[in-house]
Amino acid sequence: MSLKEIDARGLACPAPVLQTKAALQEEAWQGIKIVVDNAASQQNVQRFLESQGYQTSLEQSGGDYLVIGTCVAAPADRSGLSSEPKEAGLSSGDSGKKIMVLCATDRMGFGDDELGLKLMISFVRTLKEMGSELWRLVFVNNGVKLTIDGSEVIADLKDYEKAGLKILVCGTCLTYFDLLERKQVGETTNMLDIVTAMELADKVISI
Repeated sequence: MSLKEIDARGLACPAPVLQTKAALQEEAWQGIKIVVDNAASQQNVQRFLESQGYQTSLEQSGGDYLVIGTCVAAPADRSGLSSEPKEAGLSSGDSGKKIMVLCATDRMGFGDDELGLKLMISFVRTLKEMGSELWRLVFVNNGVKLTIDGSEVIADLKDYEKAGLKILVCGTCLTYFDLLERKQVGETTNMLDIVTAMELADKVISI
């Protein structure tokens, strides 16, 4: 069995995923092992491998994570690998508009923080008015604080997720604020996912 090993310790997101992506473009490896040194990278690499048809397992030693992938259903075409899996209803023949909303803050506007928080809560709760056109909801930087325990919009975000909305939460940002274990909703993601989503979206709204 062809096996690829990657040591991605010490690399900032999304480098571990990008190295994994490059390895899979290089050859259809039957097995691949990636060592990372933080939980956010581990989750991102593991999710990426699974989106590419690999069965994964995880081993941990101290602060290091070893993600092991075994190919079980390799995609027919690896030339355009992305960590964004193909989805039903979003084919080229689908006329539905896809809007991505990027939240980079837990406050809206500048001036008064209390008012800014109220505005952001109202904004998140009103997003449902976009209907099926709301395709991705992405949280980065201070925005990730809206996805943790204690957030006033957690119930709303969970309802969105249950209804089928894909919510992406920046793993680097969660790690920076030491909030990875407190995330309550959405998928821990990386910059490759975010950039890919921007490319696929018909429109990006940034807050």
